[in-house]
Amino acid sequence: MKAGESKVLLDVDGMRIITRMWFTIRDKSPEMLRSLKIEMFWDGNEKPAVSAPFGDFFGDGLGILVAHENELFANPKGRSFNCFIPMPFKSGAKVLLTNESDSDQKMIFYDINFVKLKEWNEENLYFHCFWNRDTATTPGVDYTILPQIEGKGRFLGVNFGVIGNPVYKKSWWGEGEVKMYINGDTDLPTLVGTGTEDYIGTAWGQGKFTIRYTGCLFADNENDYWTFYRYHIPDPIYFKNEIRVTIQVMGGNQEEKVIEFIKEGAPLIPISIQDETVLIGLMDSVPPVNLITDDLMTGWTNFYRSDDWSSTAYLYLDKPVNQLPDLADVELRKYKM
Repeated sequence: MKAGESKVLLDVDGMRIITRMWFTIRDKSPEMLRSLKIEMFWDGNEKPAVSAPFGDFFGDGLGILVAHENELFANPKGRSFNCFIPMPFKSGAKVLLTNESDSDQKMIFYDINFVKLKEWNEENLYFHCFWNRDTATTPGVDYTILPQIEGKGRFLGVNFGVIGNPVYKKSWWGEGEVKMYINGDTDLPTLVGTGTEDYIGTAWGQGKFTIRYTGCLFADNENDYWTFYRYHIPDPIYFKNEIRVTIQVMGGNQEEKVIEFIKEGAPLIPISIQDETVLIGLMDSVPPVNLITDDLMTGWTNFYRSDDWSSTAYLYLDKPVNQLPDLADVELRKYKM
């Protein structure tokens, strides 16, 4: 598969359901995993319902391969790609792979398994996938996991890749709350989390682990690279009319460290400070609190920050037409650290 080339891996008519996909490729470098793009089209639609970097789609965030198995994906030895998400379609399906890298991919092996359906269940939903990346998030602006989607469906979950900004000197980055705005929510979301490690089922920081529905595949404290996932299988997230999912880009450190970052010009907005018993919110104070000059207390301080976030969100919708925005920027998909 030469640089710039596209190949159709599946093009089938009829009423069927994809039950499994398996791939392996010769060049499994991070550069290639981020530059290969996989797309899926349902029922003759010209716009793909799935469009994501190959590695990210199969759960290997940041193009970093880690042997793992969970409910939706598996990479048994860190050199193959399995997907077990059921994908029904009514009249046809096409799967397309494009090499957006500057080098050739020498070998691709794959199979896509599907079975015929005798009749179409009107409750069937079409699989969709939304990949996003912001290489320098804006402090105080939530990162978008899933943009506003209209229709009926189910949010399956998300895998993330985070590259910490070195200006914060390896400070903890994962205080952000996941927010799910469902069925008419405006300012206040139906579901709100309490931090990234809590969202994936652990606590008090985030180390490497893999289980069926949650995990952290890569935790590199030295370089501040992180990949982790949360799949809502036993705790399904259904929506009748619409859904939007975001996460705050928020971190924390001791007060003296945060003051040091401020003096050095790091982009941040202090949010709160706490000791063992007292928590003080800083953003709603009148007049506003100045962390440097106001002597409140000494303790852990949370702050909005700017990092490199990427995510792959999976969902089902009642229509095969993709409403998701097209991220056409090839450079975003390419491997950058």
